[in-house]
Amino acid sequence: MTSLNLTETEAAARAALIDVEHYNVTLDLTGSQTHFTSRTVVAFSTTHSGSTFIDLRTDDVHQALLDGEELDVSDYDAEAGLPLNDLAPGQHILMVTATIPYSRTGEGLHRFTDPADGKIYHYTQFETADAKRVYACFDQPDMKATYDLTVTTDPAWRVISNEPQTTVIEDGKAVHTSTIDYPLPTYLIGLCVGEYAEFTDLWRGELTHHDETPAEQPREVEIPLGLYARASVAEHLDAERLFTETKQGFDFFHRNFGVRYPFTKYDQIFVPEFNAGAMENAGCVTIRDEYVFTSQATHYKYERRAETILHEMAHMWFGDLVTMRWWGDLWLNESFATWAAVVSQAEETQYETAWVTFANVEKAWAYAQDQLPSTHPVSTDASDIETVEQNFDGITYAKGASVLKQLQAYVGRENFFAGVRRHFVNHAWSNATFDDLLGALEHSSGRDLSWWADEWLKTTGVNHLSADFTVEDGKYTSFAVAQNGETLRTHRIAVGLYSLIDGRVTRTRQLELDISGASTPVPELTGVEAADLVLVNDDDLTYAIQDFDEASMDFLLAHIDKIADPMARTLCWSAAWEATRGATLRARDFIALVAHGAGAETELAVLERILGQAVQAQRDYADQDWAAASTVLADALLVGAQASSPETALVYEQALARVEITDDAADFFTGRLAQSDDADTRWRALTALVARGQRGEQDIAELLTEDQTASGAMSAVLARAVLPDEENKREVVDELITGDLSNLAARHKLAGLTYAGAAPLLEQFNATFYDVALDIWERQSTEMALNTLTGIYPSWDVTEEGVARAEEFLARTDLPAGLRRLTSESQDRQRRALRLRRADAAE
Repeated sequence: MTSLNLTETEAAARAALIDVEHYNVTLDLTGSQTHFTSRTVVAFSTTHSGSTFIDLRTDDVHQALLDGEELDVSDYDAEAGLPLNDLAPGQHILMVTATIPYSRTGEGLHRFTDPADGKIYHYTQFETADAKRVYACFDQPDMKATYDLTVTTDPAWRVISNEPQTTVIEDGKAVHTSTIDYPLPTYLIGLCVGEYAEFTDLWRGELTHHDETPAEQPREVEIPLGLYARASVAEHLDAERLFTETKQGFDFFHRNFGVRYPFTKYDQIFVPEFNAGAMENAGCVTIRDEYVFTSQATHYKYERRAETILHEMAHMWFGDLVTMRWWGDLWLNESFATWAAVVSQAEETQYETAWVTFANVEKAWAYAQDQLPSTHPVSTDASDIETVEQNFDGITYAKGASVLKQLQAYVGRENFFAGVRRHFVNHAWSNATFDDLLGALEHSSGRDLSWWADEWLKTTGVNHLSADFTVEDGKYTSFAVAQNGETLRTHRIAVGLYSLIDGRVTRTRQLELDISGASTPVPELTGVEAADLVLVNDDDLTYAIQDFDEASMDFLLAHIDKIADPMARTLCWSAAWEATRGATLRARDFIALVAHGAGAETELAVLERILGQAVQAQRDYADQDWAAASTVLADALLVGAQASSPETALVYEQALARVEITDDAADFFTGRLAQSDDADTRWRALTALVARGQRGEQDIAELLTEDQTASGAMSAVLARAVLPDEENKREVVDELITGDLSNLAARHKLAGLTYAGAAPLLEQFNATFYDVALDIWERQSTEMALNTLTGIYPSWDVTEEGVARAEEFLARTDLPAGLRRLTSESQDRQRRALRLRRADAAE
């Protein structure tokens, strides 16, 4: 039995034996500051005689009673779970009482003390399989049940869970109870406890009835809305804007999904020290509280927050109402929510160009992930929980969403939504697979889609598309779209022709078509006037990298600032970045392109992205002798940071703080530190000056005295890790290795460790990763180990010797699969940096 790393085979066997009906969970949070007590009563039945186990992750099980008979818990082992041997067919009641530690890593029941006011906050995070850190359960997605929750707390604390609470005071303590009378899997139970500030509203709207909508579904719908945040940041919560975006999401999904929002209320709780962006607990969504902007935030952060809100809302239908049977369909869960968030964002909110952001951000993430040695099919191995957790990546989210967008283009928008609606109705409150969804889409579209699943979901890698043409007398005499890659797929694409007309690059013609094989002729373009720029994935319909013909590349290098359409422009930025990563465009030329063209970029999310790519190009991909001498990027960023538009200036300023700054930039940040009243701006300026050696510990302490907030505390953690001193860097690495830091403190320590200019100070750690990696992997949780080891991997050691050290480590036979994958991915990035630096140095 492998409770902590449940296998798909074990999960299937357990589900075949056990029909879990109800959990009664009682938690007492009023005792120790390090532990809480948990009592679980589980009602279940068995279909036949057999033995299995229930999951629980703790070191202290007090008692377990099965049908009134005491079980021996003296040799309980969390790795194996709590054995349930020789079960007879029929009904059973199991009661388990345990003492369980609070989490500091964002897994299970996390406890946080706010340094601003000393108030205590808790939240749960159970996906993938961490409900067992709080209550005894069958912790897998296809064993849904109903729940009664009882939580005893300090009387000052509020409890927010999936359903509204009833609260009474008993013996000076608050006892909160709620009932979840619809079936949920264990990972979707949510619980937030503390002195959260509350904001409420109500959405009223109409459910559009489609052919697939059951007749009993209502037409008029009301949903109570709640927003919650820590007391110390509540004044910064822009509730009106958040409620507006939430209501816009409900407008869109009720117009298109054909099924009413399935839960009683919709609460969104901004919680501290959260690992992910958010989590879709049914009716109790948790969101990282960095999304409560206590200082000036960029346009992209607002756009990304709105995408997160809509992503989690889409999960209420796809994931919560209809749940995957096993984690092998995790990709579908996340990909659908990502696709749904972007389409609703683009059509319902102020972020009308959300697909432009998607093309530049999500696609770049997916393309990079798909070129790593660890790339995997979208629908991939999910043999056990550890494997599943490694696949929360750019393939699962971004590539999956991209291929769903391609599928929607192929079957048509209305057919796609009709299939989704049928899927919701067919599998409401139960579990389903991708094959179930595909069958619904085939029914709505009348198309056989089995080939599509084989081409797009069962294979790896990204195709490259390019225009292959001949020109005579200024007109195309032949035109085809070429495709290469390990697997040649069917793509729905649009070919766009663009030319410079009256000082603006505009589209002169577009043709939409399906392509397949190595080459697809486009006879419709024969005889058409040749364009200055050809886009073979115009409007970003498919998932593929565009390789420009030589003339198009030369044209965009000179005229990217004149491309009128935001989508066309971002596709050019994306193609230039992929050409840089592919060594067909030198890093210094990409930097020059950004320096030249970024000033004309109207999409602030895209601007933020391309500036970040330019920073990475200079740090990782450019010849380091050239990078040390060049001020092209720093000068361009400084000019942008002094722009008249505050939103634009902030984007540039943030990027400027991430490079090795010039004397002029140092003067700029000195002024910002002295004159700004924005806390984040002052910390950013101070940190840039600390990295340059112009400020030190005393300055950090003084600013922390002025900013005694949780974000101020973490900014100080980062700034202290930045201090450019070899001994300081050793202390930081030692702290990270111990694993005693909270998840958020570790994240900031890692960011400070490798801050701009730190590479020479980190050479002392070129071999450290290989000495400590296995111990860290075995001792820390998966989440913490992944973050720590990725951060201390010697990515700064871009040498043949550095690559060889990784190769020697990978030759070991005792490496766990997850650690091997992490090392292999990091080495591949190291190899790429080495290759691109050499290409950049070449004439």
